[in-house]
Amino acid sequence: MSHFEAIMLALLQGLTEFLPVSSSAHLILPSEILGWSDQGLAFDVAVHVGTLLAVMIYFRKEVVTLLSAWLASIFKRQHNAESKLAWMIVISTIPACIFGLLMKDFIEMYLRSAWVIACTTIIFGLLLWWVDKHAKQTDNEYQTTWKSAVLIGLAQAAAIIPGTSRSGATMTAALYLGFTREAAARFSFLMSIPIILLAGGYLGLKLVTGPESIDVSNLSIGIAVSFISAYACIHVFLKLVTRLGMTPFVIYRLILGVGLILFLLSK
Repeated sequence: MSHFEAIMLALLQGLTEFLPVSSSAHLILPSEILGWSDQGLAFDVAVHVGTLLAVMIYFRKEVVTLLSAWLASIFKRQHNAESKLAWMIVISTIPACIFGLLMKDFIEMYLRSAWVIACTTIIFGLLLWWVDKHAKQTDNEYQTTWKSAVLIGLAQAAAIIPGTSRSGATMTAALYLGFTREAAARFSFLMSIPIILLAGGYLGLKLVTGPESIDVSNLSIGIAVSFISAYACIHVFLKLVTRLGMTPFVIYRLILGVGLILFLLSK
């Protein structure tokens, strides 16, 4: 993999990890359309590290507060709004862990294709548009119940299918449950921390126990570019989502999905 490819793939990962447009789809498409070689497990770990650092540093105050409250609820039996939110994030992570462990081989074998990405990009984009237009948008993330946490967690689990978008699916579910756009985005970003940490840890373990060689320069590029682009993306998205809504991302998904279908039919 060249430095140019490393920069572009890391940029794609950073910009799309937290937008409702599917980062996994954008990382698969260069090999499907441009014929680029697979970026490899080590690079996947690197860009996961970059995006994880971005969301943790951006929400550093919230992370410290939620983690402290969560630990206090376990060891000191102290409960408050922050500890409740922390537990809701934990609950929302469980479905994706179970689904990922049970279905990862099937998905890797049968669903990592451009046709699947095209279909899921369009279908879940339209679903996001419909929910965004009809949701009441009155609640914030602190009003999450265990039932809504499970539902958002199931949406995150479904997003393991390429093209669905983890952030898109979780924001769609949160909006459907009555969250405001900003609250849906914030909850989606916060619940991404444990799932990215677990996914990165799993990939890291496979890397350590596998034979793959490590290209330090490309890994450094991957971490740096994905971190900078993801951090900027989170900041801009939270500033604009309440004013613009989800429509621009839906339009992008429709253009991407339809364009991909036309490309595949022309081959």
